[in-house]
Amino acid sequence: MTRFRRLAGIAVAVVAAIGAGGVHIPPVAAESLAPGDFRITRFLGEQRLPHGLQFEETTFGGISGLDRDPLTGLWYLISDDRRRYNPSRFYTGRLDINPFTGAFTGVRLTGTTTLLQPDGSPYPGFGHPGDTDPETIRFDRWSRRLLWASEGDRPDASRPTLPLSDMTVRWSDDQGRYRGELPLPANLQLTDTTRGPRRNSGFEGLTFTPTSIAAMVEGPRFEDGEPPTLQRGAPARITVWNRAGQPRAQYAYPIDPLPAAPIPPTGATDSGVSEILALDDHRYLALERSWIEGVNYKVKLYEIDLRGATNILSRDSLAAGAPYRPVTKRLIHDLSTFRPPTQNLEALAFGPRLATGECTVVIGSDDNFDNREVTQFLAFAARGC
Repeated sequence: MTRFRRLAGIAVAVVAAIGAGGVHIPPVAAESLAPGDFRITRFLGEQRLPHGLQFEETTFGGISGLDRDPLTGLWYLISDDRRRYNPSRFYTGRLDINPFTGAFTGVRLTGTTTLLQPDGSPYPGFGHPGDTDPETIRFDRWSRRLLWASEGDRPDASRPTLPLSDMTVRWSDDQGRYRGELPLPANLQLTDTTRGPRRNSGFEGLTFTPTSIAAMVEGPRFEDGEPPTLQRGAPARITVWNRAGQPRAQYAYPIDPLPAAPIPPTGATDSGVSEILALDDHRYLALERSWIEGVNYKVKLYEIDLRGATNILSRDSLAAGAPYRPVTKRLIHDLSTFRPPTQNLEALAFGPRLATGECTVVIGSDDNFDNREVTQFLAFAARGC
């Protein structure tokens, strides 16, 4: 979901088993993995922004990704608004985290920037050819550019007349201007048939490692199996590019089975990975989120390791064919047990390092522009990052 002017100095302070049915090598169970280096050490605080907050002639909300420039301390927050309120955009701001105590005491917005198409115009709105669905954003400390990903859109049984809008991973400068994009593997092209990624299962996660760029789709492609159920999980693909922007590998991430049954049993569910964040070239954090009708959101934070996983870049289907090994995963924290009711957690980024040597991790929520949900920021201290 999400656009326009930038005004320095204006601030708003707020206190406020891959079981897809195919042949596979089962993943190592989260509980049986050897302890990793990364661990959360303490909770630093929670901040919320008001629902429907008006800022620089935009409606704030739909925050689906965030990242921080470590040189200036400026944060970038991307909205997945598809011109329901305003053109696609990102916000800038400051998160107040005390470098000595770690106390998280406020969020201040400082600017709004419209994302622009290659021709310099804003993206069209939902349902129009070429529209965009921004879901994640990263600041590249090496080139000092922004990289953001769109989930794209395609027709399905619920909306058969929607035009195709490709998934994209695009570079932008800090004024929102288009600065190029990464080529996508053929198996991630959206179609109007039962091939490729499903609707609302495209790019949600994006991260930089020291030597690569990685992006992850939320759920399984048609060829890779059915979405998760109570009885089985499903595979989602992580794509890795080199720093020159060429795809070099893909790996399967094993989404868990649904953590609870919907109410009623025929109710809707939506489960997958909403963000990733690199610890190094091989290990990432992954936010795995489910929405279950009658139950609400369930979210877990995992550490995953790509080493030993099968490169599936040239494989069209994971539901049939030769065996493959997915990435391993280790549970870091069940966020569903924290600060209930659990929100739609979609954003994940590192904050400043503390005087104790701990790093900080910030997790943010997308309120879906729904007054029953909130824009929430949770800050944690951690080791091993």
